[in-house]
Amino acid sequence: MFGIGMPELIIILVIALIVLGPQKLPDLARSLGKGLAEFRRATEDLKQNIEEESRADEKKEALAKAASENSGATIRDESAEKKKEEKVV
Repeated sequence: MFGIGMPELIIILVIALIVLGPQKLPDLARSLGKGLAEFRRATEDLKQNIEEESRADEKKEALAKAASENSGATIRDESAEKKKEEKVV
């Protein structure tokens, strides 16, 4: 946890208790917890949006590749039909 062990955490909490007092410390902890929860939600939302965009881009690329392959097959089929028609005439 950020390289902070239990003894360091206890020292930080004792200093916070002395500086802020017992009345304000719970309010501060509550505010800090809400802020961290909101930050986690925001980062999770951002991560999800990035993953969705990535999947959408991959689908677009796959569709474009499939379309180009299909158009290439259509062109080959048309040229083969033209050659057959030329042979018949």
